[in-house]
Amino acid sequence: MIDDTDHRAASLLHLRGNTLSKGDPVAQPMTLASMYHLPGDPAGHRGYGRMDNPVWDALEEALEHLEGAPCTAFPSGMGAISAVFFAILKSGDRLLLPSDGYYTSRVLADRFLKQLGVEIVTRPTTGFADGGFEGFRLVFAETPSNPGLDLLDLAATAEAVHAAGGLLVVDNTTMTPYGQRPLDLGADVVVAADTKAPSGHSDVLLGHTATNDPELHAAIRDWRKLSGAIPGPFECWLALRGIETLELRLARMWSNARAIALRLEGHGAVRKIRFPGLFNDPAHNLASKQMRGPGFLIGLTLASEGQAERFIDTCPMLRPATSFGGLHSSAERRARWGDAVAPGFVRLSVGCEPLEPLWKAIEQSLPKG
Repeated sequence: MIDDTDHRAASLLHLRGNTLSKGDPVAQPMTLASMYHLPGDPAGHRGYGRMDNPVWDALEEALEHLEGAPCTAFPSGMGAISAVFFAILKSGDRLLLPSDGYYTSRVLADRFLKQLGVEIVTRPTTGFADGGFEGFRLVFAETPSNPGLDLLDLAATAEAVHAAGGLLVVDNTTMTPYGQRPLDLGADVVVAADTKAPSGHSDVLLGHTATNDPELHAAIRDWRKLSGAIPGPFECWLALRGIETLELRLARMWSNARAIALRLEGHGAVRKIRFPGLFNDPAHNLASKQMRGPGFLIGLTLASEGQAERFIDTCPMLRPATSFGGLHSSAERRARWGDAVAPGFVRLSVGCEPLEPLWKAIEQSLPKG
């Protein structure tokens, strides 16, 4: 039986092909242009590189196909998040953020939104609904949380936020639209860093928003056009190329991560492990309900900072890097950025390497338990 996700993955590869005329290139051509030939009335034609580019259009068409909603591309995930904040919020509004989510969103809000008169409130993902959502103009959620991998019930949260008169924005970076569909569960806007798994090759910075609300979509696009927070056409071209293999890469990454998490769970050096795909993970039941797969991120805690650093530095199949979602596996000790995790906590991003060589490299680099 072909499910909707399989259909989206298959038809994505033919979005352009089904529109071609004889002799057209099958691949999306690169268009590098700041100016367009524009005599006479400019209405209905491309006019200027800050407002238009055919490679943007192709990428946004692909993203819209996956999200099931109109999308807007940005030069980074934080560019997408910034657009949502500044397009929606005004002085006197209240914003709720996860205290255990990606820290840059909190820094942005504290540094710039607060001085514009926006009240900032933070709560942990596991207690996000404590105190209710009354009075919040915008509730910004991230699930699974980064880096702790706690989950939030999206359907219940969306219902509660809407009942209180607010908007729910969900950062879906860790799961992508193949793994989780927040808009289908009631979210008003999705944001994501396509820098990660969608592009997949660790060579692009890019992000996007998705929403079925015409007013929100228009406001976000106006913010991009007027602020100049535009993606480069070459980056969009690379991201479009990466997205075409996303479903294939995720299947390998998820299966690798599940197998490695099961093996780490029984390793004597691992003090604690978080992975929604494990049956005894506190988020497993909710993950089974709202996520199509377990993800490719594993949170493992070793005994000390030193053990964590040695594990990362000595493993030949782990890149020490402050990102995730690439073809190659990578790892980072997140406490070095100030995340509220144990000193020995490692965020492990499992890549597309064949499983057994990857596991052997990880196993040999772990402390002897």
